Amino acid sequence: MNSRERSLRALVDKWLGSDDEHVACITRLSRGARGPWRHVCVEAQRASGPFAIVFFRHDDGSWCVYPPPIRRPAMAIAWPVPRVAAEPVAA
Repeated sequence: MNSRERSLRALVDKWLGSDDEHVACITRLSRGARGPWRHVCVEAQRASGPFAIVFFRHDDGSWCVYPPPIRRPAMAIAWPVPRVAAEPVAA
């Protein structure tokens, strides 16, 4: 299994190429204030027109073209459940 790319620059070069003719620039940047993910939108000019890809930052520090899984709430139960001793009732 291949390790995921940690460098955004290397991933942009992989997807968009590293030619001097095709300059890639970041057109949108999010740090997670509005949504659950950090992401950047990178755009390059092609002969057919502008081409953009969104890269998402994962919790392990890698960048991918798909968003990380949503963190869902989880419940845990301590086992065994501690028993509370009942106090004697005064008569």
